[in-house]
Amino acid sequence: MSGEWETVIGLEIHAQLATKSKIFSGSPTAYGAEPNTQADLVDLGYPGVLPVLNAEAVRMAVKFGLAVGAVITRRSVFARKNYFYPDLPKGYQISQYELPIVARGSLDVVMEDGTVKTVGITRAHLEEDAGKSQHEGVGVSAIDLNRAGTPLIEIVSEPDMRSAKEAVAYMKKIHTLVRYLGICDGNMQEGSFRCDANVSIRRKGAEKFGTRAELKNLNSFRFVEKAINLEVMRQIDILESGGTVVQETRLYDSDKDETRSMRSKEEANDYRYFPDPDLLPVVLEERFIETVRGSLPELPDQKAARFQQQYGLSLYDAGVLTASKELAAYFEAVAALVPSDPKLAANWVMGDWSAALNKDGLDVAESRLSAAQLAGLLNRIVDNTISGKIAKEVFEAMWAEGLEADAVIASRGLRQITDTGAIEAEIDAIMAANPKQLADYRAGKDKLFGFFVGQVMKSTGGKANPAMLNDLLKKKLAP
Repeated sequence: MSGEWETVIGLEIHAQLATKSKIFSGSPTAYGAEPNTQADLVDLGYPGVLPVLNAEAVRMAVKFGLAVGAVITRRSVFARKNYFYPDLPKGYQISQYELPIVARGSLDVVMEDGTVKTVGITRAHLEEDAGKSQHEGVGVSAIDLNRAGTPLIEIVSEPDMRSAKEAVAYMKKIHTLVRYLGICDGNMQEGSFRCDANVSIRRKGAEKFGTRAELKNLNSFRFVEKAINLEVMRQIDILESGGTVVQETRLYDSDKDETRSMRSKEEANDYRYFPDPDLLPVVLEERFIETVRGSLPELPDQKAARFQQQYGLSLYDAGVLTASKELAAYFEAVAALVPSDPKLAANWVMGDWSAALNKDGLDVAESRLSAAQLAGLLNRIVDNTISGKIAKEVFEAMWAEGLEADAVIASRGLRQITDTGAIEAEIDAIMAANPKQLADYRAGKDKLFGFFVGQVMKSTGGKANPAMLNDLLKKKLAP
């Protein structure tokens, strides 16, 4: 990529709210029902029916706004967004435009290098989801309207992100937040959490934004990163070849790993917004807002700050461990049972345990080891029963067979050698068997120290206590 260009990214994240019924009707929202069995006359836009606002959707939107420090609009208005699409039965979508329920918030995102990126949130508004078009058959399309009318909040960021990695980190943070709040299940495969990315480039140092393209309906973090990077390269190629970037909506094709044009990008006036005549303005009392505020859980940033203070973790480690409520709860359960070394608990939860989950495609709740089982293993490291290296062997056996650490250690004879006399005897034998290396070490070749460590570890089957071995070796090898 040319170093002369700067990327500018804004995301529009769509999070389906976890209500039991739809935003303007009593139809259920459960996923997986037979097509077109969860859409009533209101969802289908039949003449003579009237929408009734779901109060729980309002409460959830306010909950999100408070969590990002946004302004909660005391009077918000629903509007009709007019456009034709086969899965939009009314010919318009009920949304919010000029007066959204949430405005002007922000979110701090910790990057991998420890830097903190603050992303502004322009607005979060309530709206209904559309149905779903299906194109499985050759030359045939089908419409499933079960999703029509499902409540959404659309979270619109400021164009504050300057790389695909920043965009993904921000999206992950929003994903974590809505799941902590319990307002969205975050299931990207089912479409309950997805985003549109607005991407443009400009010369470094320029103030004016370039022409943007909107990448539509990205439903995985990996696709967001790949699609944005492809689009940036496409726009650079156009501009450096003397062309002009056209404002349009584009689709990311994961099979071909390319973006392609869908349609020219609409502006607000193309949708002919006007207040929905069937819905009254939403007026929120201060007492309602404060009640919602009182229901907020410990939020990810608050939990991460507590983890830093309580467990002595770094900002990055605390962020990793609070990426989901379930992960944070598992770590705290382990740390409570290994009170002398919470950092050891953090390292194992983020390391071997998380790697095992990922390898087997399991969620935290599906872990093959309980927090108590993992803590049992870590306590054997703490009390020097086994070394950290042997612990990895024990962990693999525990994970595969569901055993307790003590049972594995006993059955495999893995208990660490902490008897000074036994270790000294092994050292003496290795020194006697390697007189040349001993002479060279004493002549100044300090790197041979590792040779002697390795030989003793080999002779003891890796069971010699490393700290004791190092101390005793230094004394024995000294001239």
